[in-house]
Amino acid sequence: MKRVILLSFLSLFITFSYAQKYKANWKSIDSRPIPQWFEDVKFGIFIHWGVYSVPAWAPANADIGVYAKYAEWYGFRINDNSKAGKLFREYHNKMYGEDFLYQDFAPRFKAQHWNPEQWAELFKRAGARYVVLTSKHHEGFTLWPSAQSWNWNSVDIGPHRDICGDLTTAVKNAGLHMGFYYSLYEWYNPLYHNNLEKYVDNHMILQMKDLVTSYEPDILWTDGEWDHPSEDWKSTEFLAWLYNESPVKNQVCVNDRWGEETRSKHGGFYTTEYDLVHDGKSDGLEKAWEECRGIGTSFGYNQMETVENYMSSEALIHLLIEKVAGGGNLLLDVGPTADGRIPVIQQQRLLDIGTWLKTNGEAIYETRKWEGAEDNDIADVYFTKKGKDLYVHCTKYPTSDLKIKGLKKASSVSLLGYAGDVKFKKSGKTITLSAPVLTPGKLTQTYAWVFKLENVLK
Repeated sequence: MKRVILLSFLSLFITFSYAQKYKANWKSIDSRPIPQWFEDVKFGIFIHWGVYSVPAWAPANADIGVYAKYAEWYGFRINDNSKAGKLFREYHNKMYGEDFLYQDFAPRFKAQHWNPEQWAELFKRAGARYVVLTSKHHEGFTLWPSAQSWNWNSVDIGPHRDICGDLTTAVKNAGLHMGFYYSLYEWYNPLYHNNLEKYVDNHMILQMKDLVTSYEPDILWTDGEWDHPSEDWKSTEFLAWLYNESPVKNQVCVNDRWGEETRSKHGGFYTTEYDLVHDGKSDGLEKAWEECRGIGTSFGYNQMETVENYMSSEALIHLLIEKVAGGGNLLLDVGPTADGRIPVIQQQRLLDIGTWLKTNGEAIYETRKWEGAEDNDIADVYFTKKGKDLYVHCTKYPTSDLKIKGLKKASSVSLLGYAGDVKFKKSGKTITLSAPVLTPGKLTQTYAWVFKLENVLK
């Protein structure tokens, strides 16, 4: 009997100890490994959609800096006295009048043409493996029926739909990972400005826990952290709950935006934005990382953007290759219109990426950075690895032989999407590839070309 009681006590002790594995401090929180799925997926879709999608305006071609061209910051800029703010306010007064408040846009955010299943199908065809939706941007408007945002959410006003819930169902049914962006701070919330601790305890943390328990996301992507240190946001306390007790404790991933001091230092994966913060490179980054950016100059839809403001399909595919070869992911943003449509030019870009990935996806998904890349600095050439295989990405088709150092003898060499043979030879630890002369009908893709060298790594 004593033995049974002792074993039961030990079992409870072990269970309790495991459940409280992570403590509310950065040393403990940072010790949690990033779930492997995040480093395997490589390509995701960011979605910025909210009340700001109604005015959908920013001076895309003005000389005001990268961040000031974000249309999703419309609600802030019209009350800002900066150079950018004056441009926003001038436009706003002309189009809507001086007495028209940002909040007056909410009834016009109707999402009447929104079809979450069509979105999910588009993202799947694009080759994305995960999706991150702005559940709440800095305006404070939530895309789910948050009890803390009464009459300032997508169920009470505007679309009258639980956007977070409907899109989660569609995305998960499509076999993709689903996540949420969440802004810690809010521009218009009096509680935030007058009593930060009460805002954090009675608003922010309650909302984040509601998101996690209601929709069980695989990613929680926070932002707006820069006003205060993580201690004031009570970030480690929340993360300890997320990692120890939440229904997604084993698979959830978080980013590094948890306080004014945390980017590229604390949290889960590190983030870059339009190549800002560590220049979008993996140099010096100790953890998994992700570059996020829009296809154009903004995250939210900007009706002023033209073709010249959008990256080409070729440039986007090259960007994906560059980030993955550097050990990171690419989170590429789409900005839907207020009625729920993804602009056709954005759809076209995504589908072009998907077509390229159909042929070359094995050189992207589940790959890792190759350490030997530093000794093979070749113009327009990037490398990824998977197991003992090496992938050589060429953003320009080679017109001369490629010499790659530090390899074993290859069992075979092929050009993905090409039906013919690839000639190669081995000399010491160097393999020389001779790119075949392309003929019509033998190559099934464009934009970038990938050679696969099998069994060349230790």
